[in-house]
Parts: sequence; C-alpha cells; structure tokens
Amino acid sequence: MKNIIIANGSPRKNWNTYKMCESFAAGVKEAGGEAEIINLYDIDFKGCRSCFACKLKEGKNFGRCAYPDGLPPVLDKISNAYGLVVASPIYCSDVTGVTRCFIERLTFPFFEYKNGYPSIAPKKLKTAMIYTMNVTEELSNQMYPDMFDKTEFMITTVFEKPVRIFAYDTYQFSDYDKFVVEVFDKNKKLKQKEEQFPKDLQNACEAGKNMVESI
Repeated sequence: MKNIIIANGSPRKNWNTYKMCESFAAGVKEAGGEAEIINLYDIDFKGCRSCFACKLKEGKNFGRCAYPDGLPPVLDKISNAYGLVVASPIYCSDVTGVTRCFIERLTFPFFEYKNGYPSIAPKKLKTAMIYTMNVTEELSNQMYPDMFDKTEFMITTVFEKPVRIFAYDTYQFSDYDKFVVEVFDKNKKLKQKEEQFPKDLQNACEAGKNMVESI
C-alpha cells in the first residue's frame, strides 16, 4: 500500500490547515493509497538538540534521530512511508515553530557531512507542502519572496522537492465581531471562504491523487 504521512503543523484542529490535510488525504485514498494525518501539536517534542548521535561513526543511531521524546516513532514511520506532506499556517512570516522543529528533527539525520551533503534517507520520498495564510496571494509574494524556498531547502536536500499547495486569504475566526480585526473586511473574508476555499480544498485533493499516481 502506498502510504502517505501528513504532518499537520497547526494547533487549530478542524480549521483551514487541517481541512487542507483532510482533503489531501481524501485524494490519496481516492487514488488507492493510504493516508495518516499526524497532529504535531499533540506530540511532546522540541527542535534538534545538537547531540550529534545521528552523525556518530559506527553509532547505533547513525542516520536516525533518537532523542528520547515523542518524535522518533513518528520519524521512523515517515522513513518507511512512500510520501510525506508537511502542512502549516503562516505565523509571523514563517511556518509555525512546531513545524520548524519537526523539519529540523526529520531532515538533519538524513544527510552526511561529506562533500555535496549526500542524502542517506532510506527513500527519496515524494513530498508536498501545504501552506495556509490570511493574506492574499499578491501580498504573500511581496512579503515572503524566499521564505518557502528556505523552509523547503532541507526537505529537498534529503528527499524530493516538495509540491506546493496554497490557501490564501483564509477565514480566521468563527465570529469576527468578537475580535479586534480592523485590517480585514469580514464580508470579503466570508466570500473568500465560501467561494475560494472549496477550490483550495479541491486542489489539495488533486495533489493527493497526483502524489499516489507518481509513486
């Protein structure tokens, strides 16, 4: 079975990022694959501790992150998968802190300190990135001209270059009137949610199908 792991880096379950994950998973299943969504905020872990156990010559954990917290079982599961999706909202002009920590822990053990930094990952996984954000596509291009490339650099180094799936100008609150949100027009946001977000979900679904079919 072509199994795909979807790492959800959003703390908000059942909101935009999670719904995009669900749609990607639905596409995977439609194409005959198997998908599992893992909520990173449910796991007790931090970023890389620079213990270098993964680089130790003849070490029992060479090429594997084995820091004793909640993440190694997830990393092992990814190592045996056929594809990986990392999903995150954009917070303060970057992916969430948990997503960043996850990418560190996932990728650092899988390249060697040799010329060219060769990958020693068990598989060249098919990968995708899902990004959700409350700014428009035009503003995203102005504000984050190279952020996505930087985020994906290590994933591309050890696996394959990710396919990108975006949801822009997302609807943030169930009731905009309860919050101080002067810079956004709630009616425009609602229109975007009703008219564009279903298309974004469909794009995620199609990406899920495509990943399975490309394996």
